[in-house]
Amino acid sequence: MERVLTLPQSPSAPLSIRAKALVFHDPASLQLLAQVERVACSDATALIIGETGTGKELVARHLHHCSGRHGPFVAVNCGAFSESLIDAELFGHESGAYTGATGARAGWFEAANGGTLFLDEIGDLPLALQVKLLRVLQERQVVRLGSRKAIPLDVRLVAATNIDLARAVEAQHFRADLYYRLSVATLVLPALRQRPGDILPLAQHFIHQYCQRQGRPDVPLSPAAATALVHYSWPGNIRELENVIHYALIVARGAQVELDDLRMSPLGQGAGAVGSGWIAADAGPHDARAGGADLATASTAADALQRLADAFRDLLDDGRPALYEAVEAALIRTAFAHAQSNQVQTARELGVTRNTVRTLLKRHGLIPQNGAGVVSGWPDTGRHEDRAAGWR
Repeated sequence: MERVLTLPQSPSAPLSIRAKALVFHDPASLQLLAQVERVACSDATALIIGETGTGKELVARHLHHCSGRHGPFVAVNCGAFSESLIDAELFGHESGAYTGATGARAGWFEAANGGTLFLDEIGDLPLALQVKLLRVLQERQVVRLGSRKAIPLDVRLVAATNIDLARAVEAQHFRADLYYRLSVATLVLPALRQRPGDILPLAQHFIHQYCQRQGRPDVPLSPAAATALVHYSWPGNIRELENVIHYALIVARGAQVELDDLRMSPLGQGAGAVGSGWIAADAGPHDARAGGADLATASTAADALQRLADAFRDLLDDGRPALYEAVEAALIRTAFAHAQSNQVQTARELGVTRNTVRTLLKRHGLIPQNGAGVVSGWPDTGRHEDRAAGWR
């Protein structure tokens, strides 16, 4: 039986939230749903692992809904704040605790008392705050910044990440004791390409949603368009699918959504379409040329990696001193320059957390050792909705 999860409708909800709907139709999704509902019956801390845009917050909300807890569901993005702010945001502060703290304020742990606190991008939490978080989980109480009074808590913590926390522990970017505490109940959310049975039901859901907003009847997908959606690899997951459907409904002029109405990134054509034989079997000449271009790009990337491996061998044969540090410095400098000195974009391109990038930039003298404040690329509006969504 198909199940659909959606975010609660709110006029103040940010438009940039990652995944607004999650369908359980594919066997892999139905298996996950059963696991979520079994875990919900306990008070165990849960860790949701999945790529960006797969619907981790929707799973967390469903877990809270099935738990029977009567308190609120509070969602917080750990990557949306500078290190100097997130302490007070999570744990609260008293008046005068730091410059600008003109009054006492409860943190998100207190705000979620009796309910569930969802910490997204938990891998971005600084090491010093990981210690405090572990203490809160162990003692079930929180101490505000600038206070010595402990406040008892009844909060279930659900954390989420799109990085491999086990590797982060090995790299000493994440505490092992906190990792084991968080992963009591681990829920792995497959990427959209790994649950192809959900693609068309999700597409129909978004078609219905946007057609309702436009005051017109639902528009069907043509067979060619449906085939293209199923065979695309969806690197942006559910959020990308929603954007593709939204755009297709804007430009569609016929009685159905045609293949030409779909605007999909070349990033997803190679892995999904070529791997399934779609380009070879179903595409026309134009699509075949596009598939060939994708394969050529992949081949070029493989050649570049091979040249890099050859260069490493030459450096090792030459006995280059401090090779690891030199390679690390070259990589972070090149990536930082390529991202035009934007720390968040650098982290995305390297596939690591923002805090890892900041550590590397400080180590190699690209930003001051005491550099603090809002990280480039993450605006701070002061609005709770924007902060909770993490400017996704």
